[in-house]
Amino acid sequence: MNSTSEAQTNDPGPSSKGYIFSSTDRYYLSPELGAIVNMAIAMNKPLLLTGEPGTGKTQLAHEISRALKMPLETLRAKSTVRGEESCYVQDTVLRLNDARFGPGESARNVNDFYDYVVWGPIGRAFRAKERTVLLLDEIDKTESDVQDNLLDVLEANEFTIREVNTVIQAEHNPVIIITSNAKRELSDPFLRRCFCHHIAFPAPEEMREIIKLHFGEIDQGLVDAGLRIFYELRSRGYEKPPATSELLNWLEALQRAGLDLEAAAAGSGLPFPGILLKRSGDLTAFRGG
Repeated sequence: MNSTSEAQTNDPGPSSKGYIFSSTDRYYLSPELGAIVNMAIAMNKPLLLTGEPGTGKTQLAHEISRALKMPLETLRAKSTVRGEESCYVQDTVLRLNDARFGPGESARNVNDFYDYVVWGPIGRAFRAKERTVLLLDEIDKTESDVQDNLLDVLEANEFTIREVNTVIQAEHNPVIIITSNAKRELSDPFLRRCFCHHIAFPAPEEMREIIKLHFGEIDQGLVDAGLRIFYELRSRGYEKPPATSELLNWLEALQRAGLDLEAAAAGSGLPFPGILLKRSGDLTAFRGG
């Protein structure tokens, strides 16, 4: 069966355009992560990022989009997601309603299939007139067959609209960032087709660099004491140990309150523990010593 293609041009890739991503004023990029990010962009390969929540996996896609001035399309994965709806769905209810009662003041034509297509994030990224960043967030929430189907589409840079037998081909290959919190094992075929990077939780010296990006000026005594307490809390085995975002919010709260952290912790107790610890069981365990 023959098929037609909506778009025939294909972006040659960033090597001819000089796309280079580096640390930004909001994101600390380690040399190893920077190297694989830029190679994935250059080779048009999906980049799979793993690591515990709060290590900056999702934020990285946002910063690539911002720094390289590319639009961002996001597929927020869930257990019920299907590969097809990530590309497009047909609004059959609206089409049926228009067929029965007329399209009203809209310009929709019930005989035009595309008037009733709702493009998903992959469809929008493929049809975009400029290169986009395509984020598949928390892919581990989906079933393995859905994961493989999505990568089939992304590897081929095209998908077929079955109802009209039309191939939608990417006008520009998107920059594909995939995140996983390792809630479910990803299949070997899926892993084989990605570049992979595990973002380890930042060491104290890396965390200092991250803090510098978020605070114009901050008392170094506060940072020293805050980091010592923060990493000690993380070592206690809480159900949800504090992550980077909690640390940054906590330091800002301490700065706003003008507290002497050492004195406060030694006296009335650790200030604002509910900014660092979010689970009720963790807070109860902390208060119990």
